[in-house]
Amino acid sequence: MYFFRHAFAFCSLVLAVFLAVFLASFSQANAAQCGNSAAGFEAWKQSFAGEARAKGISASTIQAMMATNYAQATINADRGQRSFQLTLDQFLAKRGASAIVAKGRQLKNSQAALFSSIQQRYGVPPGPLLAIWGMETGFGAVRGNQNMLSSITTLAYDCRRTAYFTEHLYAALQLIDRGVLSPNQRGSMHGEVGQTQFMPKAILAYGTGNLENSANALSSAANFLKAHGWRAGAGYQPGEPNFAAIQAWNAAGVYQKAIALMGRQIDGGSE
Repeated sequence: MYFFRHAFAFCSLVLAVFLAVFLASFSQANAAQCGNSAAGFEAWKQSFAGEARAKGISASTIQAMMATNYAQATINADRGQRSFQLTLDQFLAKRGASAIVAKGRQLKNSQAALFSSIQQRYGVPPGPLLAIWGMETGFGAVRGNQNMLSSITTLAYDCRRTAYFTEHLYAALQLIDRGVLSPNQRGSMHGEVGQTQFMPKAILAYGTGNLENSANALSSAANFLKAHGWRAGAGYQPGEPNFAAIQAWNAAGVYQKAIALMGRQIDGGSE
C-alpha cells in the first residue's frame, strides 16, 4: 500500500510538471510575435487583443487599438535619433538653449505664484522644470501631431524594444479605459503626450491632471522628479544629489547635462 501511494504521488507530480511545461509552451506559441515591418502588424494586433482582453481591457478600447495604423514615421524616428550623439555644446546649440533660458527666466517671473506653489509641494525649483518644458515642447508650442495609440502600438509590435513599449501600450489602454486619454490623442513620435511629454506609464504613475494644461504638466514633472529621489534644497548639477532624478527623466547623458545647465541658468546661477 505504501508503494502504491508513493507511486501515485510521483505520477501526479510528473503529470503536473508536464502540464505546466505544455501550457507555458502553448502560451509562448500563441503570444503576440513582434516584427520589423508592417507585414505582420495586423496579425500581431489580433493576438495582442486576446492578451489585452484577458487583462481586463474593455472591448471598445481594444477595438480602438485594432483600428490603429502601422506608424512608419515613428519607426523612422526611432531609428534616427542622432542628436543624442552630439557633444553638449552642439546639443545646446541645436536645441536653442539660449532662447530656452531667456524664455524660461521670463516665465519664472510671470508665473512666479505657480512655480512657488510647485516648489513648496514637491521641493523642485523652477529652473529644471522650465528647462524640461522648453526642451520637450518649446513651452507647449510643439507637442506633436502623431496618433498616440498608433505610435505606441507600432512600437510594442516592433522587435527593437518590444517589452518596454508593451508596458506603455497596456498603460495607454488603461488610460483610455479610464477616460484620461482619448483613442485619438495626439502626441510625439514615441507616444509622448502633453506639455512635458509624458509616456503612458508615467501618466499612470505621476500624472496630476490633463497634461495639455501647463500647470498640470509642470506639477506632473515635479511629481516625477520627487518620486525619483529629488531632495528639496539640494543641488542638481552632475555629481550633486538631485542629478540622479534628472537622469531618470531621460536616458541620454547629453540631455541630462543640458537640463541641469539650463536649469541653473534660469534659476540665476552662473552661465
